[in-house]
Amino acid sequence: MKPKALVLQARGSNRDLDVMDALTLAGADAVGIPLNDLRNRKTLLSDFQLLVVPGGFSYADALGAGKLLALDLASYFVDEISAFVHAGKPVIGICNGFQALVKSGILPGDSSAGQSTLTFNAQGHFECRWVHLRPVSRNCIWTKGLEEIITCPIAHGEGNFQSLGSLAPEQIAISYVHMDGSSANGEYPANPNGSMLDIAGICNPQGNVLGLMPHPENHIHTWQHPRHTRGETGGSGLKLFENGVKYAGDL
Repeated sequence: MKPKALVLQARGSNRDLDVMDALTLAGADAVGIPLNDLRNRKTLLSDFQLLVVPGGFSYADALGAGKLLALDLASYFVDEISAFVHAGKPVIGICNGFQALVKSGILPGDSSAGQSTLTFNAQGHFECRWVHLRPVSRNCIWTKGLEEIITCPIAHGEGNFQSLGSLAPEQIAISYVHMDGSSANGEYPANPNGSMLDIAGICNPQGNVLGLMPHPENHIHTWQHPRHTRGETGGSGLKLFENGVKYAGDL
């Protein structure tokens, strides 16, 4: 049977259909579930094998990007999500979803709770561009075994990851790099937001929860490549979702 993937829908989130498309192509049975359905227990998180907190502008990013969604997660679903994570089930938060996972304390994990944040881009403005990513963690189930550079868009004003906590090296799951795969070394625009250590995504110590600012769900078809009309291909983000779905299916 296909693993069941829950894509959380909050007011303002707008990449839920994109990530459902990616999960479906990766072999999952993906459904979008409004947050209020979980709150009212019309749907149970425990019935699913994979959880996605998608990108967008949840609650119009009032009080800061992802902050109100993070309050919802921490206030209403902390026990359910904790049980989901501790059971080893895969979780991914993308862009606004990443911000919500960090600000609710789900990421980076127990050792750095409250000591990490995603703050304003170093350039001081909203960034909307294509970037290049290197999967680097062999501990993260989402990136394990991925060798190809991923090319996908970003769209955020608060994607600058900073941490004062003890973030383990294996928790750095995805890094910003130049087009040729060389390290961004903090250089703009290869590192589009000023994140420390060129971090584009991190995982929890267990490796089953991934958060990242870029949008791999927006490069899963050949025609989505920014230079596909010139015959260029490669860099698809689909394999990231295939990893998560396969892992969920094997549980």
